Amino acid sequence: MITFDSLTLKAWIEENREFLTGARIQKIQQPTRKDFVLSIRSGGQTKKLYININPQFHHVCFMSKENEEKRMIEIPQKPPMFCMLLRKYLENAVISKVNQPPYERILEFYIETFNELSEKNYLCLAVELMGKHSNVVLYNDDTNIILGCAHNVGAEKSREREMAGTLPYVYPPKQLKNDILAYNGEIDYKTISKDFYWFSTAFAAQVQGCTIEQLRNFVLLKNLSPSISKDYSEFSLFSELLPDAEMQKSVNSMLDNYYTFYQAKEKFKNLKSHLLTLASVRLNKLENSIEKMKMQLQDIQNSDKYRLWGDLIMANLYNLKDFVSEVTVFDYENNSDLTITLDPVKTLKENANKFYKLYNKSKTKKSKLSELCEQAAAEAAYLHEVIYTIESSTDIMNLLEISEELEPENHSKGKLKKAVEPEMLTLGEYKVYIGKNNRQNDYIVSKLAKDEDYWFHTKDCAGSHVLLKCSNPSDELILECAKLAKRYSSGSETSKVGVIYTKRKYLKKPPAANPGYVTYRNEKEIVVK
Repeated sequence: MITFDSLTLKAWIEENREFLTGARIQKIQQPTRKDFVLSIRSGGQTKKLYININPQFHHVCFMSKENEEKRMIEIPQKPPMFCMLLRKYLENAVISKVNQPPYERILEFYIETFNELSEKNYLCLAVELMGKHSNVVLYNDDTNIILGCAHNVGAEKSREREMAGTLPYVYPPKQLKNDILAYNGEIDYKTISKDFYWFSTAFAAQVQGCTIEQLRNFVLLKNLSPSISKDYSEFSLFSELLPDAEMQKSVNSMLDNYYTFYQAKEKFKNLKSHLLTLASVRLNKLENSIEKMKMQLQDIQNSDKYRLWGDLIMANLYNLKDFVSEVTVFDYENNSDLTITLDPVKTLKENANKFYKLYNKSKTKKSKLSELCEQAAAEAAYLHEVIYTIESSTDIMNLLEISEELEPENHSKGKLKKAVEPEMLTLGEYKVYIGKNNRQNDYIVSKLAKDEDYWFHTKDCAGSHVLLKCSNPSDELILECAKLAKRYSSGSETSKVGVIYTKRKYLKKPPAANPGYVTYRNEKEIVVK
């Protein structure tokens, strides 16, 4: 991945200077601590300026609607304090000019605004795009005093440049490099990024072997032709430096598309990891609970002995004495003598009633534990299904549906208005639908399937619901659908997997069941190798 450099910023400013000069800032939003969205209107057109100061993805661009959706930007209900400060000073203010300090990765918006006394103030919003030192700073251009910044920098972090409200704003320390436009000596291409301004490490690697005249033309931004390599590993302002690359409409489009690709990739990776952790933790807790319940069930498996002891004592009341520590009676069920330990301070009847109470208590406990164990097993099976769908997901929309399923409290009602359509394949003249998560599985069963259609699912392992839109399939068609069910399951790599199939009319979704859960009858099984 290529980082945003000073030459790219210079090209972006030159491309958008006309739009920005005299533009009005209409709205300011701060989705996270590291990115900002400014709605800017100029010449009857409104654009969204996206500022990112994340050390990995620091850049600035105007977002397209498509890339805004891919970035999955969510505006918080309560804006951060710095966002409130920016709104106070900058909303409805006019950008008088934009500037880039010589050789720096700093974008400056000089802004005309008015205070409470209707006096004109000149402020500067400095967007510093410098890797881990990236920041957004608002300061008074007249007094050079900082009004606020996205990240305060104390003396413990930087001895040379503290950043906080009421402190004076100063530029970063200057680097001692040469300007290629005024240089006529020899060029060492191995150290070009250290010797000259405008040449970042990535850009220096691209210009290896170019003449000094070519390097000057690059710095002067002659013959701009923005492009991105087909694997999105690099971008360049000059397509001649990237063989076999995709041309972009503008510098802004190049930046918007390139960084959107990596931000979407990172969000997908983080969301997938988060959901896997969430589901795995819940599954581990559930499996531990199941083990404990099974151990308790084993402990009460012999509860029938209490009933037997009570019966034997009651049957022998006539020849036994009260208030003894034990009695020996004939066990008619096992055809042998049995010694029963008693409570000597209780009568025989009281001891018998005590055994009956223990029996009834164990019986009730066994019934409840069995029910809880069954529910927990169903929940565990559901979580195994969820983990499989997370691991096999390749689309962030699928993950968002799973997130809405696992964490409904974190999603506003109706946020995902429409389910992502299940994958559809054709086998000959027939359609086959494959669910990639539980929401899609529910959609297949409840919306797409008709009574005579065939439903397939792997037996005893997590997998997708597969629906064949055919009422009288051939054996070959059933086998192909069973193979699809195996392929889209956690048993895809095993040598043999059983696949059950039945008609849709034999499926039933129990009330309050987990998403994607159905019961079935009249099923048949086919083993797929």
